Amino acid sequence: MAMTKDDFLAAAMASVNAVDTAAAEQLIQGNAVVLDVREPAEFAMGHLPQAVNVPRGLLEFMVGQHPALSDQQAQVLLYCKNGGRSTLAAHTLKQMGFERISMLTGGFDQWAGEVQRVEVDANVYR
Repeated sequence: MAMTKDDFLAAAMASVNAVDTAAAEQLIQGNAVVLDVREPAEFAMGHLPQAVNVPRGLLEFMVGQHPALSDQQAQVLLYCKNGGRSTLAAHTLKQMGFERISMLTGGFDQWAGEVQRVEVDANVYR
């Protein structure tokens, strides 16, 4: 029987260290690599402090190529809009040898909804 998206998410979630916004803030303060796996247009509209953008669709290709994904021993905090893409991305990075991976529960929506700091690119008109 073919797997559904819910099957993929459930399997991935079993291997992922999900953290809330308070724990994510501690990871950021501890100089974790903050990885936004949303699309570039989403990233440009606002992102977590110090975040770098590697879209989920390019993740596997960027491991070892992008400075943020060159050290498999680094602490990495992933997030997306609400948690789906980052769950799959965290699971993928674990399969690729990264061990210190955390995923922000609720993603950017949860972070912004709790009035956490958000950075916006200077070229975005608001």
